[in-house]
Amino acid sequence: MEVIKTDIDGVVIIEPRIFTDARGYFFESYSKREFDEKVRPVDFVQDNESMSSYGVMRGLHFQHPPFTQSKLVRCVKGRVLDVAVDIRKGSPTYGRHVAVELSEDNHRQFFVPRGFAHGFAVLSDVAVFQYKCDNYYHPESDGGISIADASLGIDWMIDPAKAILSEKDLRHPALAEFDTPFDINVDLYLK
Repeated sequence: MEVIKTDIDGVVIIEPRIFTDARGYFFESYSKREFDEKVRPVDFVQDNESMSSYGVMRGLHFQHPPFTQSKLVRCVKGRVLDVAVDIRKGSPTYGRHVAVELSEDNHRQFFVPRGFAHGFAVLSDVAVFQYKCDNYYHPESDGGISIADASLGIDWMIDPAKAILSEKDLRHPALAEFDTPFDINVDLYLK
């Protein structure tokens, strides 16, 4: 696998080595040994999958400490724009984001460390999205930043009039109204 660094330290794009022939393709989608060596040691404990139609936007989600999560995300069918926003107090990149297109064609994965809000927009008719988490889901510690916050400068590649959001996601505050529970040392939080 090739690890592509981004403008924000710790947030990386992963491109697998793909082997193709007349039968189709094969690639190793995850190897703990290689991930720990090339990205960083992470103990993933839960896998999730969602299916969404064009225009669905999910996010920008996170879990409050001590239930913070790192995520390794990918799109196995269709195409999404995936985004990570730095919400770590004291971070030199606080409020900045990284956006990457993930698709069934490019097979890219995106690593979102703890201390980042995460979301995606579906750009194809249908998208199946999978992700690994390094902490279990705790509904009582759900948090979010408004996906529509213009101050973040995210081009979601979707006409806002056609965006489909959950009631919960419509209620998240803008970053300026948000008191972050994370600091630059977020990885020190215990599970």
